[in-house]
Amino acid sequence: MSSINKVVLAYSGGLDTSVIVKWLQEEYQCEVVTFTADIGQGEEVEPARAKAEALGVKEIYIDDLREEYARDFVFPMFRANAIYEGEYLLGTSIARPLIAKRLIEIANETGAEAISHGATGKGNDQVRFELGAYALKPGITVIAPWREWDLNSRDKLMEYCETHNIPVEMKRGKKSPFSMDANLLHISYEGGNLEDPWSEAEDDMWRWTVSPEQAPDAPTYMTITYKKGDIVAIDDITMSPATVIEHLNAVAGANGIGRLDIVENRYVGMKSRGCYETPAGTVMMKAHRAIESLTLDREVAHLKDELMPRYAKLIYNGYWWAPERVMLQTAIDQSQDVVNGEVRIKLYKGNVSVVGRQSNDSLFDANIATFDDDGGAYNQSDAEGFIKLNALRLRIAANAGRKI
Repeated sequence: MSSINKVVLAYSGGLDTSVIVKWLQEEYQCEVVTFTADIGQGEEVEPARAKAEALGVKEIYIDDLREEYARDFVFPMFRANAIYEGEYLLGTSIARPLIAKRLIEIANETGAEAISHGATGKGNDQVRFELGAYALKPGITVIAPWREWDLNSRDKLMEYCETHNIPVEMKRGKKSPFSMDANLLHISYEGGNLEDPWSEAEDDMWRWTVSPEQAPDAPTYMTITYKKGDIVAIDDITMSPATVIEHLNAVAGANGIGRLDIVENRYVGMKSRGCYETPAGTVMMKAHRAIESLTLDREVAHLKDELMPRYAKLIYNGYWWAPERVMLQTAIDQSQDVVNGEVRIKLYKGNVSVVGRQSNDSLFDANIATFDDDGGAYNQSDAEGFIKLNALRLRIAANAGRKI
């Protein structure tokens, strides 16, 4: 412990990380640098400064990372159509490599030998933070208090605060029974009655979306413009990546879109039930697949779909900075050169429907696809030989008496 003179802590200003500041000062006898990131969680981050100062912190970083998060992490992930276990749009997972990156940058700027975080020893986030940190700075020391201390309950944390004169902000009103984590892409809910997979989530839990039953009776139409696989405008209004997500969250959420209730397999081995709101991501996934359906070669599109589960698992498990993810990203990004054009979507009571798509890079040929006379563009008799050649191995096996 004596070799650690300075540590950079991912600091929210809440109970856990406020205790961690004092605990690091006491246990490691070191200077603590706090880092608070604004990644679109919807809460003021500046109050964390006063809380850190009250704990004796001299170097305080509060960074607005919303555009970097959207541009360099969320948008590249959506070029891959990444979805974990068929449902989860990876809203928490994709935020962690950015936080790890900034922790290491601040450690380098301040000369800190270690970084620290408030993730528990049961979750995925500890893995994501630390894999990212080690990939970017192999010699960094990581301090994970939840794996070291015995303050494993809220009561013990409160006792520690009282003993060490740590101010605790007591919020008035009804406290949410859920553990929530929000960023620009989504908000997650765990704990409370959600720990029973049979128990339905109460409607007043959701923060970003109205229930589909309460959504407007008239549909909302929207035109999304793509350039090289990324959204660059909505309804002909040019937007930055972060603004795109903010706008889609508002419009889709108002139409009851983006709720998800799943049981997922954590990397550490346990199953976990969680609920998520990802209004913008739900629209982005649908629209991106629509523009790709028009512009990508068949085998390129199918290969992307085959690679996607591996890519999604890499992000979920914390391997954003691993060479295999970078390799896959290079291939994915190359495929997006032709993914340009517009998608028209319809939002209605929890549903996203694609109702139109157009592109100058379209591979759709109406002269060939038509059910009417194509003027000889496609010789239907050619299909006979195609079918017989592809049936050859099946016929040989059947003639040899092979059973299916």
